[in-house]
Amino acid sequence: MSSKAEAALALFEKQIGAEEGVGEWHQVTQEQINLFADATGDHQFIHIDPVKSAELSPYKVTIAHGFLTLSLVVHLGKTVPPLDPKAYEGVVMGVNYGLDKVRFPSPVKVDSKVRARQQLVSVEQKAPNTLQIKQRVTVEIEGESKPGCVAETLSRLIYG
Repeated sequence: MSSKAEAALALFEKQIGAEEGVGEWHQVTQEQINLFADATGDHQFIHIDPVKSAELSPYKVTIAHGFLTLSLVVHLGKTVPPLDPKAYEGVVMGVNYGLDKVRFPSPVKVDSKVRARQQLVSVEQKAPNTLQIKQRVTVEIEGESKPGCVAETLSRLIYG
């Protein structure tokens, strides 16, 4: 195992189960929702039509796509300060490896603010210079009791 990955593995193992932190708020705008609808082809009225949503939706406003909320996990996670920055020293590349579990407990209404809360679930060595970390990411919605998304993300960290 490369010495940088080995050192990082030891640091991450000490953090398993710990909350890594909470990130900064991000406002989800109608423009962002519309762009996501265009990118994915999902133009259901509850996302893009404020008038029809006010009339027919139980939320009375447009809501972000669940997958838009999920896709924000990377952006939101960048604002969460690491528990120990030394664990990331020597990383030359991070790769999104996938997800183990995803749930959308509450809709994210247009103009809501969301942020990420992260917890390290596990770390594994996958190659001499590669670690895989699993994080539980909770996308909190300002002023709401339930989160917009809870996901177990898998990331591969490749050390030089």
